[in-house]
Parts: sequence; C-alpha cells; structure tokens
Amino acid sequence: MSIFLLVHGAWHSGSCWQRVVPLLESAGHQVHAPSLTGYGDKANLLGSDVGLDTHVADVIELIKDKDLTNVVLVGHSYAGLVISSAANQIPDRIAHLVYLDAMVPEDGETAVDVQPMSQHLIDLAVSSGSGWRIPPLPEQPAPFGLFGVTDPADIAWLRTMLSDQPVRCLQQPAHLDNPAVHAIPRTHIHCVGATPAGITRRAVPAIQPNGSAAQVWELPTGHDCMITMPAELSELLLKLGRWQLVVNEPADGRDRTPVIGKAHRLHTPGHDTSHRRTGRIGRPG
Repeated sequence: MSIFLLVHGAWHSGSCWQRVVPLLESAGHQVHAPSLTGYGDKANLLGSDVGLDTHVADVIELIKDKDLTNVVLVGHSYAGLVISSAANQIPDRIAHLVYLDAMVPEDGETAVDVQPMSQHLIDLAVSSGSGWRIPPLPEQPAPFGLFGVTDPADIAWLRTMLSDQPVRCLQQPAHLDNPAVHAIPRTHIHCVGATPAGITRRAVPAIQPNGSAAQVWELPTGHDCMITMPAELSELLLKLGRWQLVVNEPADGRDRTPVIGKAHRLHTPGHDTSHRRTGRIGRPG
C-alpha cells in the first residue's frame, strides 16, 4: 500500500479530486485529499493573512497528525510551491514528489518568478477592490474552458468548489534550502491539451536534483486533468504506487530498481500517440 496526499491548486478545494480518490483507494492505497485553508470546508478561514506558508503548514500538520510516512505528495498547479516547501521541512516523510501541471520553484522563488502571469492575477486583486482577493479565472471559449474543463456539467460542478485566492499565496517565496529535499524522486505530469495564451512552462532539466533522469509524463487534456481525465491520471499515479511498493520491500539481495520504460503520453482515440521523450528511464526522478 502506498500513501497518496493530493494537494489542490489555487481557487480549488479538495473536492476536485473526487473522481481520482476512489480509483486509487480501490487499488488498495491510502489517499488524503484535504482542502487547504480558505477553500472547501475551510472557506470560512479565507483572509488576507492566508499565504503560501499557511498552506505549507496545512500539509505538514496533516502528515504529522496522521503520522504518515513514505508519502507520495502530489501538487497541482500552484500547489507545486506548497509540496516543495512542505517536503523541505519534512523530507524524511516524503517518498516522491509529483508536480501535476504544477509550478516547480527553485529556492526563494515566488509564484510570480515561476509563472510571470501571476503578477497579472495580483493586479486583478487590486481591480477587485479588496486588494488581496483574486477572483477565479473566467471561463474561456473552447478548448480552454474553465481551467481546461469544457463539459457544461463539469464546469457547473467545478464552479461549486471555487473560492478567491489571497495574493500572499503568490507573493511568498518557496523554501528549498534543505539538502535532503533534493534527494526525493520527482515526477512531472504535464497537461498538454490546451494552454491559454500567456501561460508558460519551464523545461524540466534532463537530470533531476537527486541525479536521476527526469521523468515527464503527458496527458492530452486541459489543466484540471483530475476532472477531465481522472482514470488516465490515476493510471499514472498507480504506476508510482507500484514503484513505491517495490522500493519499500525488505531487502533480500535482489535488484529493486524498477523498469518504468519510456516517458510517454497517455492517449485516447484521436490523440497523437507519439512519445515526447525517448530516453530510457529507470527509477523515477
């Protein structure tokens, strides 16, 4: 059994994982998908003082309170900053970091540094009149939709879980000054179906901080893949879960290095099935 902790991104709540959680649980894994402070069942706590540090504390508190270890920590979008900073403080409890169409910061970087368009979002807070509340992004014409969601029923459901985002979340820096955090394996999952103008993605270095080859997977869908492609996303996460079972087995002298194969793009009929990367990848990095 692996332990998955799924961390939602800006504006969302833990409810966005509702289609993924049962798929992981039915495979025998333990899954946690909390709402961060200011969202979902914690929406009443939304305030100008809520920032990246608040959300990092949320994740660390849950892990410590439930005494979780060997956690596969998944961060979507903005939560790439959250999981990075959380792992920096408790690296001994984290088995794997998964950046799901997420911001991937260096030490001391803010969301604005990683994704320059974030400054535009901060400017929206000023225009909203509050000075600190960033309203959810508006729906766009297909194929972009609302966070990449285009089905009308799914959009209506998504709207029920959205809250404003405090500007401090985008202004506070991530901290990765603990050398131990760089030893944690990483996997990057990119949603490549539709990317709105102004959104940029940093190239993933060929060699990850722990010295292993980069593992980059792609899903042919929009940003909120947990809503639009939950089965395909779960398939990728389950691969990591199976790898985690291998590396956690008692040593018996056998080679435990898993063979994952090539980084690949999961596909559905009608989508390009070509590999984006062709290098052989062993242990995820």
